[in-house]
Amino acid sequence: MDRVESAADDPFVVHRNLLFTVAYEMLGSAADAEDVLQESWLRWAAVDPSTVMAPKAYLVRIVTRQALNHIRSVSRRREDYVGEWLPEPLLTAPDVAEDVELAESLSIAMLTVLETLSPAERAVFVLREVFDVPYDEIADAVAKTPAAVRQIAHRAKDHVAARRPRIRVVPSEHERAVDQLVAALNTGDLQGLMDVLAPDVVSVADGGGKVRGAARRPLVGADTIARYLVGSLAKLAGAFHAAATTINGQPGIRLEVDGELAGVVAVVVEDGLIARIYSVANPDKLGRMDLEVPLVR
Repeated sequence: MDRVESAADDPFVVHRNLLFTVAYEMLGSAADAEDVLQESWLRWAAVDPSTVMAPKAYLVRIVTRQALNHIRSVSRRREDYVGEWLPEPLLTAPDVAEDVELAESLSIAMLTVLETLSPAERAVFVLREVFDVPYDEIADAVAKTPAAVRQIAHRAKDHVAARRPRIRVVPSEHERAVDQLVAALNTGDLQGLMDVLAPDVVSVADGGGKVRGAARRPLVGADTIARYLVGSLAKLAGAFHAAATTINGQPGIRLEVDGELAGVVAVVVEDGLIARIYSVANPDKLGRMDLEVPLVR
């Protein structure tokens, strides 16, 4: 008996973008998510599909279990990371931003919050809050009882609510703040930076110990951050250019030096001002910024 009529009909292929999105939400790394999908495919290939009643749910369960295993295997790598660790940014298609809840869950800010959850809490939160998976299916995926999953979901939701941005910003306001920041960066305008940054703004940079001049600890305060940015730009040997782009479903900034990608910036906007800056310059994390990644739920 043939496994499927054609490769395109294989449920794994049909649901691949969803499975990648689940893995990426759980891991914050596209490279790790791809590893999880490869491991999941090997397990799926050993299954007789005629015995699977609900292929989509079955595949989500496989990916969840593999992602949980992967989290444990990379925990030491994260502990030994030089400087601040931020999620791997992705260039996303416009349709991702149209699903407001998905875009919010994929934002660098939210993925950073999810990093503070335990592996089980993160899996349960992602599956329930982002993908609306029933509790009994989540229980099967994380090897816990439905009652335990409900408790974990409640705890994780409270944890995230206490740390996520409290204000939902309309896209136009977010875009306007990003455009202001782009203009100030391209001109090295100190006052322009001060005008778009909240007084207590926090900047977190991820250079992975591989980028000279990247701050290894968070910077706090508009004056401190503005002067740091202007000083850093003045030290660049090549021609600098910042441009607005879409990062993880939200307006962000692409940074180039002599036409080459040097980093990306994601921001959190509150009351029209930038309250938090996430910049990723580690070259190992910039490989997905030249090709749109399809993320779905």
